[in-house]
Amino acid sequence: MGLFFLVSVLAAVLLSSHQQLFCAAGDRLAAGQSMSVNQTIVSAGQIFAFGFFTPENSTAANLHYAGIWYNNLPGRTVVWVANRENPLKDRAGVFAVIGDGNIAVLDGAGRTVWSTNLSGIPSNTSAVLLDSGNLVLRHDVDGGEVDVWQSFQHPTDTVLPGMKLRSNLSSGVGTRVTSWKGESDPFPGQFVMTLDPRNSLQLIFLKGSDMYARTIPWNGKPAITLQLSNLTSILVGTVVKEDDEILVTFNMLENSMIARFVLDYAGIWSFFSWVERQKNWVTLVSLPTRPCDFYSRCGPFGACAYAQSSCSCLDGFEPRSPEEWKRGNFTAGCVRQLQLQCDGTDRFVKVLGLRLPDGFSVMWNKSMQQCEAECSARCGCQGYAHAELSTLDARFLGSKCLIWLAEMEDLKQAPGTSEDFYVRLPASGLEGHTRLEDGVISNKNKRLIRIIIPILSFGMLLTGICCYFFIRRRKARVGKSRTRQSVRRQGSAGSEKEMPDVALFDFKSVKAATSNFCSENKLGQGGFGPVYKGRFLNGQDIAVKRLSKSSKQGYQEFHNEVRLIARLQHKNLVRLLGWCMHKSENILIYEYMPNKSLDNFIFDSTRLVELNWKKRFGIIKGIANGLLYLHEYSRMRVIHRDLKTSNILLDSEMNPKISDFGLARAFRTDQDIANTQRVVGTYGYMSPEYALNGVFSEKSDVFSFGVILLEIITGKKSTGFYPDSNSQGLFGYAWQMWEGGRGFELLDPSMLSSSSSATEVPICTQLAMLCIQEDAADRPTMSSVVFSLSNDVCTLPMPKKPAFVFERSPNSVLSAAHDSASKASINGLTATSVQGR
Repeated sequence: MGLFFLVSVLAAVLLSSHQQLFCAAGDRLAAGQSMSVNQTIVSAGQIFAFGFFTPENSTAANLHYAGIWYNNLPGRTVVWVANRENPLKDRAGVFAVIGDGNIAVLDGAGRTVWSTNLSGIPSNTSAVLLDSGNLVLRHDVDGGEVDVWQSFQHPTDTVLPGMKLRSNLSSGVGTRVTSWKGESDPFPGQFVMTLDPRNSLQLIFLKGSDMYARTIPWNGKPAITLQLSNLTSILVGTVVKEDDEILVTFNMLENSMIARFVLDYAGIWSFFSWVERQKNWVTLVSLPTRPCDFYSRCGPFGACAYAQSSCSCLDGFEPRSPEEWKRGNFTAGCVRQLQLQCDGTDRFVKVLGLRLPDGFSVMWNKSMQQCEAECSARCGCQGYAHAELSTLDARFLGSKCLIWLAEMEDLKQAPGTSEDFYVRLPASGLEGHTRLEDGVISNKNKRLIRIIIPILSFGMLLTGICCYFFIRRRKARVGKSRTRQSVRRQGSAGSEKEMPDVALFDFKSVKAATSNFCSENKLGQGGFGPVYKGRFLNGQDIAVKRLSKSSKQGYQEFHNEVRLIARLQHKNLVRLLGWCMHKSENILIYEYMPNKSLDNFIFDSTRLVELNWKKRFGIIKGIANGLLYLHEYSRMRVIHRDLKTSNILLDSEMNPKISDFGLARAFRTDQDIANTQRVVGTYGYMSPEYALNGVFSEKSDVFSFGVILLEIITGKKSTGFYPDSNSQGLFGYAWQMWEGGRGFELLDPSMLSSSSSATEVPICTQLAMLCIQEDAADRPTMSSVVFSLSNDVCTLPMPKKPAFVFERSPNSVLSAAHDSASKASINGLTATSVQGR
């Protein structure tokens, strides 16, 4: 009996010791616990795993590394390695939370192979793997937890969403991402990515100590957004200044999207996204992959054109070595044709169409004039650039001034990524060079262009005439040809281009699909005319918009809608399937939206309860993303001008889609505002400057978005009556609640029990108040709105009293209208025809 008892106790002690030494439970290791080579811990959401691995295709199967990888994806995609310089050489080692509170990799003899090596930390620490892929070392403090170390601050070759890249403005020391040595060798390689220690405004890529590529310098915006051509998600990078540090991070607006940046062993910086349908990683962006991607391919003052991968000198410069230039060796770059005088006569010439060159120094909070003066005062200054820092983060306000005190390096011609800057030239060399459209046209090339353009123009005209008569003789597809000629005859002077290449449907097929426009198939009535549900013979459901003869919209709006929306592709824009013209009939065919429009839900007391806060917040983000696409990422900058809840359609999964582009206007890339004598739109959604003076811009759409945002939050119409004598419509009611610290009471009462986030409602309410500001300059951009909706910790400015809020006395109404009109007035133009809907 005694022997049995002794054996039992001994077994219990050994088992307890074994569990204390080797077991890994859940997402963490507690103080004193360790994990063997064949064990892992998994993050709470089962997204990432941490354990030991041997790289795939490795020739050294006995080497073991402690690292993090995606838990549920096939294969093993490693995102972080602890002991990359010193792998375990047998299976006897462990990963442990050791006695001094650090985490460490220990070999079979108990020797430390790798450690966090922190001093002065408590011993009651634990290692926790988060769903972000971040391994943190934390300890308990007064019932809470404090992180004393995290793998995100010590990356290897991968940057994950939420990871912060840091750079100290004083020391220049910052986060370094280092490639693997080989495809199957995690040892640090020869390639490094880091924030530029000279200015922290760009990412640079080093091979050893030599720079071989760089990103576009930060343009001063708080959110750096990237619309991916084959995805509807947007990558959002944020830049924040904290004390003496610059922090850069990126996130995906689609939280479900799995993405990562990787600096591979060949020095290629790539952005990968996991495509579940293909069960594979897809490369979306890579750098450097084209000749112009490489640093300073064309040498100082030489610009590389991506389209031709060719080099040319800035205007006022010539190749340093003409013979080498002819041989295709451009590395020597360009030199000035005339030297600077530095006697006050030198002038600055604006350069357009180029990315900002490298080699700049940065100064903060300088005006445009001060920036130019800083450069003029230095004889060695080659040029300058200036930008206002438009940011929602109150800690990072002001402006940036860039000056080039040495040669301008790494100039590139790349559409959509340019920033204006000014190059310094002697006054004697400025004849005929008042403005550089692309910054690289030399005098010789200009003379050649003057000769070539007339010849090419005549040749194109002759070719056009021949093609015209050839097409006129064709007998096939007579009906469609006549229809398209009718389009050209009826189109407005501002839309002379032919209708876009979308499907042209036969009227008979449209008529049959809608059962001869049967009233039972009628979905609703808009400013354009009635909308019918239809079904083609193949079973596809469609929505058919038929221009009403009594409609205030006409052919111009019909043509405008086809021309614009056929060129726009985004998941939050309704998709145009085709169009039809037959005698006096003008018809648009769209994808069918089974849940109709947003107003059918939020203004219907019986259907309102179907929209819980999670769905409403998703709709808000979807509308914001669609509007951001129109303003910044579509082929053309588009101002919608009639954004309202009835123009927000909902698909079967309640995803919002912006529709009705009949009143939309496309802006040139250099155009910020426009004005019209014919104000069209919907009262209650129009901005004051548009309603009163016909002036519209992106900020007009922002105002309309703010109205929609308020209506979604409250479930009330903007034009409704609110009996409180101190308010005027929904704006006044919302302002009164907000100003009194009762903003949360604006939330639709049916949402109070289902609201999933106490932070989202206040952010949305404050954003709504900012969007409906009377002065357009006080409203945020859509990129700032999208950024704020995706970040719970953002700092928003305090809103002023919104537009159209005044006391209910006649004098106050007249005074407010007069104030709004005076603020919105531009060049004395007024709206002579206002058409509300």
